[in-house]
Amino acid sequence: MAIGPVQLLVLGFKQPDFQGEIREELDRLRDNDLVRVIDALAVRKDADGNVETLHESQLSADQQAAFGALVGGLIGLGAAGEEGFEVGAERGAEAVAERGGVFDEEQAWDVLAEIPEDTAALLILLEHRWAIPLRDAIARAGGFRLASEFISPLDLVAVGLVGAEEAEALASVEGDAL
Repeated sequence: MAIGPVQLLVLGFKQPDFQGEIREELDRLRDNDLVRVIDALAVRKDADGNVETLHESQLSADQQAAFGALVGGLIGLGAAGEEGFEVGAERGAEAVAERGGVFDEEQAWDVLAEIPEDTAALLILLEHRWAIPLRDAIARAGGFRLASEFISPLDLVAVGLVGAEEAEALASVEGDAL
C-alpha cells in the first residue's frame, strides 16, 4: 500500500452552518485520486452546550487496518529494527480496528474542552495522493524534505506573489484555516 504524505488539519467554525459543501469537496478530491480522508472527527457544541460528534473515513475497514499496520510498522522499525517492524505492524492494525479509525473518543473530549459554545471543530487526517509520484521522483534523485508549510495569503504579500487587497480577500475566505 503506497501512502502519500499525510497532513493533520484542525479547523474551527464560529456559528457553524454546514451545508455539505466540505464533504462534497473532499469526495471530489478523493474521486480524482488527489486526496483521501484517512480519518475525520467533527465536534459541534451548540449555544446551550449540547454536543454532537461525527467520526468518518474515506478508507474501508481493510484499508484502515493496512494504514494502521504501515504506520505501526514504521514506528516499530525505528524503535527496534526488523523485529520492531513486525510487532508494530500488528499493534498498529489492531489499534485502528479497535477504535474504528485513527481518532478516538479521548481526542473528541480533548477537542470539546477547547471549543466554546456555538462553535465546531473538525480534525481531518488527509493523505495527499497527488504527491506520491512527486515524492518518489524526489527520493530517486536523492532528495529529502527540509521543511513543508502552508503559507498564509497575507505572507505572500511580503514576497510579492500577490497584492495586499488580493491577500486580504483570500485570507478572509480561508480564515487562515489553511
